[in-house]
Amino acid sequence: MTVVKVSLLVCLAGLAVLAGYSVNHTLAVPAPPLQTLLHLDILYLPDYAARTSLRMFIALGLSLAFSFLYATLAAKSRRAAQILVPLLDILHSIPALGFLGFTVAFFLGLFPGQSFGAELAVISTVFASQAWTMTSGMYHSLRTIPTELEEAARCFGLTSWQKFWRLDVPCAIPALVRNAMISMAGGWFVLVYSETIAVGHTRIALPGIGSYVGMALSQQNIGAVLAAILAMIGVILAYNQLLFRPLTVWASRFRLETTEQDAILTEPWMLRLLRRTHILRGGVDHLLSFLHRLASLPLGHRPGRTAPSQTLVSKRLSDGLWLSALGVIFLGAVKVVWGYGATAYTAEQILHVVILGFYTLLRVVSMLGLASLLWVPLGVWLGLNPARAQRAQMIVQSCAAFPANLLFPLFVATIIYVHLTPAVWLTPLLMLGAQWYIVFNVINGTASFPADLLEAGETFKVTGFLWWRKIILPGITPAYLTGVLAASGSAWNAAIAAEAVQWGHETLKVQGLGAYIAQATTDGDLSAAALGLAVMTLFILALNWLVWRPLSDYAYRRLKLI
Repeated sequence: MTVVKVSLLVCLAGLAVLAGYSVNHTLAVPAPPLQTLLHLDILYLPDYAARTSLRMFIALGLSLAFSFLYATLAAKSRRAAQILVPLLDILHSIPALGFLGFTVAFFLGLFPGQSFGAELAVISTVFASQAWTMTSGMYHSLRTIPTELEEAARCFGLTSWQKFWRLDVPCAIPALVRNAMISMAGGWFVLVYSETIAVGHTRIALPGIGSYVGMALSQQNIGAVLAAILAMIGVILAYNQLLFRPLTVWASRFRLETTEQDAILTEPWMLRLLRRTHILRGGVDHLLSFLHRLASLPLGHRPGRTAPSQTLVSKRLSDGLWLSALGVIFLGAVKVVWGYGATAYTAEQILHVVILGFYTLLRVVSMLGLASLLWVPLGVWLGLNPARAQRAQMIVQSCAAFPANLLFPLFVATIIYVHLTPAVWLTPLLMLGAQWYIVFNVINGTASFPADLLEAGETFKVTGFLWWRKIILPGITPAYLTGVLAASGSAWNAAIAAEAVQWGHETLKVQGLGAYIAQATTDGDLSAAALGLAVMTLFILALNWLVWRPLSDYAYRRLKLI
């Protein structure tokens, strides 16, 4: 599988180079669109918050549609899965903020002088931060549909269209809702960062909370920054209450098994309002009736007739042709990538970028270790009490959804005024948002720990360090590693924003790959930005393949309790 992923990575790089050549005129320095006047008056914040939320939910809708298409094709086609599944792992490893310079140049080139191009650039970047997680969750849900339900769908004669909406999508709803909530956290971070865009000589500020904070930074207005933070907290609480809490309870109806946590879920006030308000209930009933009729359309083929099976010779011949075509594509990609790399980069430049990658790697690993030391004991304490664990999970979900880069100005202002060392004190910014993945998974792992094992530990008087080493730590290791894997990817993405931050006319910068990509994007040097993004992706993939995935496989094989 690793060989396939490396080959796909080369092909992806070759496709990017060919795309750059074919739209070379589009990737020129774009003409700035019509500038929108921004205001720091807090009366404008509701409008800016609404615009930021609209961009977020447009990207979320596109991610949902993409998940339906990509995951279904990967789950239903053996040959498509050979490409799409490892490709999804690669796409998930590419930092979303690294796309920003390329999407800005591309869309502003397509729509010169129009803010519509900037809107598309921002939405596509947010899409890149959301789509892969949701698609992965739906793919695994489709692959784990019980065989008896598949047989029931065939017995009822459902067409492929009807089966998709009546079986595939309902089975995937819990994973889609859960991963949509996770994706929102990364999406807010990317969106707030990208609303103030600088590529070369082009600087665009789209009306939104991100551009509001950008203007507050340039004017060193700490009051406006605090107002933006309060507005963002209000937005997050609103969409949690109005959307995700009702969706979480509703999605629990589609679980194939009922867990203890599902049993204690209380009905949120929004669902009660929908049921008790006649106008809202009537509107929802009409919408559901329309969707039911749409899902019942007799589209697609029925499972009655099966295609004639291939002979062994024809199967081997078709597989040989398929592999030959992939081999030709791979060799072509190698030629394109090698030719571009030999002319665009020098060996010294590549070595310099790789060294910068090790600086960022050291920061990421050190922050993961520090966050683990801080949050694992607290997460275990929270998870041992079911009521406390449920409340803590709700708080952690809200904290994870908050874009941590809104807090960067407060840290930067403190560093400047107290004269702290940026190389040391900018490093914790990498984990402001990423740490919540560790907390949430440790609480989940502890809450699902078998009660009889805890009782056995109490019976045999296993306490202190021995209790941690022999009972609780082995039991929560699979969940902890899942959180570390997610936190690691989030920290690499945050490095692009955290290693070079600005306060007024002062810019604090540390040596690292994130600062290199941010500076190349600001300078409009898309070739250097592409090199930095490629090296960062390789670091993330190497860390996943050599460290996190083997540890996770070992933990699930040897330490998983349920």
